[in-house]
Amino acid sequence: MHVFVTGATGWVGSAVVHELLAAGHRVTGQARSPEKAGALSAIGAGIVHATLDDLDTLRAAAADADAVVHTAFNHDFSRFIENCAQDRRVIEALGDALAGSSRPLLVTSGLLGLPRGAVETDLPDPASPRQSEPTARALAERGIRAATVRLPPSVHGLGEHGFVPILIALAQRTGVSAYLDDGANCWSGVHRQDAARVYRFALEQAAAAPVYHAIADEAVPFKRIAEVIGAQLKLPVESRGAEHFGWFARMAGANMAASSAATRALLGWAPVEPALLADLDQPGYYAG
Repeated sequence: MHVFVTGATGWVGSAVVHELLAAGHRVTGQARSPEKAGALSAIGAGIVHATLDDLDTLRAAAADADAVVHTAFNHDFSRFIENCAQDRRVIEALGDALAGSSRPLLVTSGLLGLPRGAVETDLPDPASPRQSEPTARALAERGIRAATVRLPPSVHGLGEHGFVPILIALAQRTGVSAYLDDGANCWSGVHRQDAARVYRFALEQAAAAPVYHAIADEAVPFKRIAEVIGAQLKLPVESRGAEHFGWFARMAGANMAASSAATRALLGWAPVEPALLADLDQPGYYAG
């Protein structure tokens, strides 16, 4: 297939690009800058120079592809509402380009707003500002082959710049590796290479299901994450209130455990990379 990938130089998107190329697919990736475009060219991917506001360019790239993977999202949380609206517009544009065909579109979303222990058939809170999945479902109702890959709060691996590094930086700044209340709330996790394989398998099976869970560790107590971080940084591990976490308190206290049993059975997927706690228990995670 010829696959167009948005966010192709990002943490998840770049792993998806590598996975698709290794499997023999042709990839065109969206890149915002010449530097990022150069990284894609170096591994054999084509380039579309565009931002997420360049809807006509993104629409044309999708129309020229056999399948589309949308991993891009602006993670500037000071503009979260605006970024969610931007994401919705991009998904709608990509879907419009695929209308009237059986070419699949995979959209990326998360677990926030889903019940603890969520399965693929559970629906997210409709009041959530991020509308990635509802937008994909609306496209599917129009006959467009759109599906959602839900990612856990920790898509981990050396070089990560997501939520776990936020916790590491907070521990380094405050001198304590903290958990909220009793720390019994659970996160789920997946290594980014395992996540990339979910996208590939889903595309190769024509995105036959509405939702896929790219989840390896289904329920890791948040306190255990804090304990591994504390051990690596040689810092005390203690309970703290929401004020300690600031804007990140909602995530730190969230229950984002979920099952991937249906995805595993449907795709024949099984994670093979290190689990979350094993990955965090490496000195390299704390370098830099």
